[in-house]
Amino acid sequence: MKAVGVLGNFTDVNAIVHAAAKVNEAGYKDWDCFTPYPVHGLDKAMGVKRTILPYISFMGGVVGLIAAISLQMWTGAIDYKLNIGGKPLFALQFSIPIDFELTVLVCAISTVVGLFHLCKLPTWWNPFQNDKGFAKATDDEYVIGIYANDDRYHEANVMALLQSVGANDVRVVHEGDEHL
Repeated sequence: MKAVGVLGNFTDVNAIVHAAAKVNEAGYKDWDCFTPYPVHGLDKAMGVKRTILPYISFMGGVVGLIAAISLQMWTGAIDYKLNIGGKPLFALQFSIPIDFELTVLVCAISTVVGLFHLCKLPTWWNPFQNDKGFAKATDDEYVIGIYANDDRYHEANVMALLQSVGANDVRVVHEGDEHL
């Protein structure tokens, strides 16, 4: 059977942060940490870059604002001109509530869509999900998984690395393994 990757379980939160730093230093690119709760400092140890989600949200807000102003200007001053009480055909101060609402709406929608895209959601399964040790990552253990499609992946080297950084249970996971 084809190997999916190598998993290593840890019982100490500080050990997984240290191990993640070592795996990152070793140059692996296709790997991840699985923990039952967010671990402070783990992202930095893994070498995870800052997210671009704030920029996506900002651009969504800008697009929403431009769309709101353009829509009101087009409908009120160009397409269907109505002179009501001598007011101008388009006045910015009267458009502020619509501008705010459309800015917030498009910003929120772009944030949710951007978050789903960046997190690769919906992801319905994980290649490691049938492993009994991997299931412990939802309860009381911390797991590092290095995928077999990593350029630097060599089964013996990966197992030696995880054992050297203190993993309690290091094992190879194969496709179709049912260990639950």
